[in-house]
Amino acid sequence: MAKKNDTAFFEKKLLDFVTSTDPMLEMLQWVMDKFMEIEVAHKTGAEKGIHAQSRTGYRCGYRIRRFDTRLGTVYLSVPKIRQGGYIPFFVTEKKRSEQALIQVVQECWLNGVSTRKIEHIAKKLGIESLSASEVSQINSSLDQMVEEFRKRRLEAEYPVIWVDALYEKIRDNHRIVGKAVMVIKAVNLEGQQEILAVEPMENESEETYSALFRKLRERGVEKVWLCVSDAHKGLQAAIRKTMPGTTWQRCKVHFMRNILAYVRQKDKEKVGARLKLIWKAPDEKSARALKDDFCEEYEKSFAKAVECLEEGFEDSVQFYAFEELDSRKISSTNTLERLNREIRRRSSVVGIFPSTNAYIRLITSYLLEYSEDWQTERCYINATSIKVQKEILFNAA
Repeated sequence: MAKKNDTAFFEKKLLDFVTSTDPMLEMLQWVMDKFMEIEVAHKTGAEKGIHAQSRTGYRCGYRIRRFDTRLGTVYLSVPKIRQGGYIPFFVTEKKRSEQALIQVVQECWLNGVSTRKIEHIAKKLGIESLSASEVSQINSSLDQMVEEFRKRRLEAEYPVIWVDALYEKIRDNHRIVGKAVMVIKAVNLEGQQEILAVEPMENESEETYSALFRKLRERGVEKVWLCVSDAHKGLQAAIRKTMPGTTWQRCKVHFMRNILAYVRQKDKEKVGARLKLIWKAPDEKSARALKDDFCEEYEKSFAKAVECLEEGFEDSVQFYAFEELDSRKISSTNTLERLNREIRRRSSVVGIFPSTNAYIRLITSYLLEYSEDWQTERCYINATSIKVQKEILFNAA
């Protein structure tokens, strides 16, 4: 009986859609409305208007959000949740990155990439055709958003920043070259994640890193407690020169890889397990003792590995000075590398980018989306822990 009633309901809905002005668009809007209600019910632990012990959150009205689709524009009534916020899952994959990808396809055509390659890319994106006016409109609006994001005013103080590079093949003066784009992620005093910078770099030297950090200062950054990155002498020198008072933490994951490069393949798993114990220690004193034990055990069999560990150990345990903060998050660049891997996965459809600007536009568009999501998520690092740590660091006297 239930199946018969369900069928009758959907038959009536389909008839309603068929007689509407734009059947496919109205059907899409109805489906999205249903998805949002289901998703919010799951997020809050109960359906709208239902009193239940399982409820973990409460609604507080709706907000209207424009959403452009291939079928046309719809205006969504997005439910609001009192704590945590809510963005529909089908919105978070969306718009700016799609527009940036469309631009890449257009720039490929303008720069002489083969028609077959462009058609292959376009089909992967679901793009059948592009008019000059559509591309022009997309370009102007998206470029403005990207530029505003990259040049926006920043906060004066950040507890932690993570620095890492993305590398991509890009056409430059009729040549295909590998270029680096530095991405700086941060956590602010409220514990929320931010993207501070997306900057192309011709090379990784002290001069280019210094220019990168000077741009942060010009945009308002005055103090950074901890900078986490891979070991690069140019970066370290630039931090000392342009960001005095900032502690540098060598990424423990990269450091372990550097050490294991001197270990025989058959012994890597065993030696790696011993190494991990060092940075899992509850405090610096314990970590130092574990390091000494490791060096004593392996100084004859893997002398180069021991030498590497001794040389870089101090920089790899600086996170212990920030004992109130989550050591798992501030001892490596894993948080930024995961983000970069996701960007590479999503941008791999392009292959070789037609220009540096096209690549910057695309990855900045992705990062804009992640930034919007972070605003509605819970803190990456507990805000109270950050407050306590600040008092320890700067108000001890």
